Amino acid sequence: MTSTTTILAKVSEYMKEKSLTLSQFARDSDINPGTFSSILKGVRLLTVDQLDRITELMDLPKGHYYEAYIKEHLQEINPDWRRVYPLLNSCAELRKLDSIRKVVALLLDNLLYAPLLFELAEELFAKRMHEAAEVLYENVALSERRQHSERLALCHYRLFTIRQRTNHELNYQSAIQFEPFVERLDEMDQLDALKDLAHSYRALRHWDKVDKIASMLETKASILYFKREINPTKKPSRPLFTYLASSYLFHGTVCEVRGEYDRALYYIDLYADLNWVKETDNEVQYWKTLFSDWARANTFVTRLGSGDISILLEYVSYLESQKVEIHVGMLNIVEAANRFGFNIDALLTRLDPDIKNISDDIKAAGVYSSQFVSERSARLFHELAVYYINKSEFPIAFHYLEGSLTISLNINQKSCIIKCVGLYEIYREHLDEKSLLKFQKLIKEVYEHEKKSYLHPVSV
Repeated sequence: MTSTTTILAKVSEYMKEKSLTLSQFARDSDINPGTFSSILKGVRLLTVDQLDRITELMDLPKGHYYEAYIKEHLQEINPDWRRVYPLLNSCAELRKLDSIRKVVALLLDNLLYAPLLFELAEELFAKRMHEAAEVLYENVALSERRQHSERLALCHYRLFTIRQRTNHELNYQSAIQFEPFVERLDEMDQLDALKDLAHSYRALRHWDKVDKIASMLETKASILYFKREINPTKKPSRPLFTYLASSYLFHGTVCEVRGEYDRALYYIDLYADLNWVKETDNEVQYWKTLFSDWARANTFVTRLGSGDISILLEYVSYLESQKVEIHVGMLNIVEAANRFGFNIDALLTRLDPDIKNISDDIKAAGVYSSQFVSERSARLFHELAVYYINKSEFPIAFHYLEGSLTISLNINQKSCIIKCVGLYEIYREHLDEKSLLKFQKLIKEVYEHEKKSYLHPVSV
């Protein structure tokens, strides 16, 4: 279709080719004949719904003429939102992101469209049409970048949420871009935003960030829960007490990682004992049980991390009863074995089926994000490689090293990539020819991946 060809000209050509009268075409496309006549004469503007009916009758895919429609019907100053809205909705359904960008570019010279585009973005976000929503949020944020509005902050929050995928470097960039906007959100939205930021930084192992965000969450959640009347028209996504309990959990995790085991146990006690919670409904009971389970698991982790291996068998039994924790628990056990030098061969044999199902755990992450499970799985395979290298069992060690490097490349986890490549270089003389070729291919991927990593800027 050339730039001079119009949609109406194509319709007229089709009618002539098929020997259809105006009335026949109107009837077959379920458009009022008088309305259709006015459209052909250029007296009346074509709506998106009418365009879709005409396109279907002409046996063309939905959206075939959208690019032409944008050029021919939306170029006037301040196009009617009643025509723009259904077009953007249809483009979102068809994943015509370039068409959405063109429409938005026509609109945002007039800031009156910003709230309308934001509301549409919220609708698409709720429908999980994230690619289209991302385009709208980006543009609304750009149009309001000099404002200090809650809408601008919400755009950045949604963009942060949408961009939490498997690439660690991009996840970190989106987190640090969003963080300055948190306190511009409604106070209830701030709770969810801080929780989500803490989860993201925890998966990325940026512990100073986790500690900072946890302190902010603790302060805000405590004030809202104990000192203020809650506005019933605005509620967070979870019971209010869970945000305070989550802040304790994040603090405890940071302390455990830093080797501050007594302080970690102090925080664990805070979210294990939730007798201060005033509410008693079923949802509250569900979350209290969940935090109690997490407290028990993290008590095992903290004691094991401090070198107390007396709880090892009890911990394994717990993990077997709580399949959702298995990949996390196995990492804790193997890390402790490598740090303190104890033998876990019998436990690894016992847990072998779960190790083989790690890829399924990543796909069905459950209560954990896929980002978190992937990161833990990469580290688990690395620790298993170290364990078997220490036992001079090189074939199985390199099997796990290959698994760790593969996952780390997929999620762009640079620290684990570096450790894997380091082990490969130190112990490569123990590789057989087949394994050597595999690792050379992976090392080449590392190099190519690093080149590409400079080509992924995050906008807004």
